[in-house]
Amino acid sequence: MAAGRLRFTSLLRTLSSPASASSAARRSSSLISPQHSRSYAAAAAPKEQKVKVPVTMFGLSGNYASALYIAAVKANALDKVESEISDLIEATKKSPTFSQFMKDLSVPADKRTRAIHVICEEAKFSDVTKNFLFVLAENGRLQQLENIAKRFTEVTMAHRGEIKAIVTSVIPLPPEEEKELKETLQDVIGQGKKVKLEQKIDPSILGGLVVEFSQKVFDMSIKTRARQMERFLRTPIDRI
Repeated sequence: MAAGRLRFTSLLRTLSSPASASSAARRSSSLISPQHSRSYAAAAAPKEQKVKVPVTMFGLSGNYASALYIAAVKANALDKVESEISDLIEATKKSPTFSQFMKDLSVPADKRTRAIHVICEEAKFSDVTKNFLFVLAENGRLQQLENIAKRFTEVTMAHRGEIKAIVTSVIPLPPEEEKELKETLQDVIGQGKKVKLEQKIDPSILGGLVVEFSQKVFDMSIKTRARQMERFLRTPIDRI
């Protein structure tokens, strides 16, 4: 546990460092060195801001997401960092070559950091996002970016008091139905939380809706109803 806390603290200090992207690229190997961490800690100690992660995270992706959240909040750049990470994830989905590069562990560390430097400069990413990506590149964790981003979104949503509800339908819901569903879910969840609706299209459900939120699933799809009816019709009469 002590070793895990030390690694998390080192990661957090690295992400909070105000170093520019160019200097980070030239000294990428020093981003996680004990000397760099100690010097940053000494310089930042008088202005240390205590930030509590709104939801407990576990595992590798959870540690990175928590550290990124704390660094972004301290830099007063949470919305910007969230937007930048989201844009990068979308870019990997649209470019098979870029996606393969992110997942290829055989790419040397120096080549990974140079590529990340170019990406950050062209996209004009914030220092927090730059440092975060450099740490991933140095540690060979770029392939974990999507998982970390998902956990980071969980943290930022908790920060804003949001609950994500996933609605699956055959076709996109009309604005009126979407609004009515959102209001209904808001009534169910109650005050103090905000519903963030995400629509998914799945023709295989045949019709109806499947609503998922707060670890609950309400399956009102025609597919499920048809299966239920099929089981009922197959049941012997003497068992009904």
